[in-house]
Amino acid sequence: MEERLTRRLQLVEKHVELENRHDLEGILDTFGRDAHYYDEPWADYRVGRDSVRAYYAELIGAVSDLHIDILHSYVTGEAVILEVMISGTHTGAWRGLPGTGKSIRFPLCGIFTFDPEDKLRAERIYYDRASVLRQLGVFREPTSLLGRFFIAMTHPVTLAIALGRKIVRK
Repeated sequence: MEERLTRRLQLVEKHVELENRHDLEGILDTFGRDAHYYDEPWADYRVGRDSVRAYYAELIGAVSDLHIDILHSYVTGEAVILEVMISGTHTGAWRGLPGTGKSIRFPLCGIFTFDPEDKLRAERIYYDRASVLRQLGVFREPTSLLGRFFIAMTHPVTLAIALGRKIVRK
């Protein structure tokens, strides 16, 4: 059992190494036939090798110098869990946002599960989406002056309802 867990951790470490090299085919080779990718903050669920390939192609195209540093790894009988630091420069289109040229750096937690052949069955990632969007310059805290301005401009109905509730409570 210990050897199996070690092999799984080595596969995940190789997967991250291939991500750092931007080796799309190598990344896909770490997955088994039934590949899944779950980007939880965006509710973006990719099923099948072609869909997973498309996810990685967009990511690599959007962050041409994408780099992942492994901070901590945890191995269980069911999964390998990584805490990593993601960094890079947003140079290409990502989720409808053209490249901004801005740097990003944020922590991410990835959970890797395996198929019966000990290839990756799925990768599920969690991170603070607002932190990424803030670094790209498209998100403002609603408590800031600029954030309040943008809320007023983009959500007048929501603000009217909130103001109405405030008045009724008085």
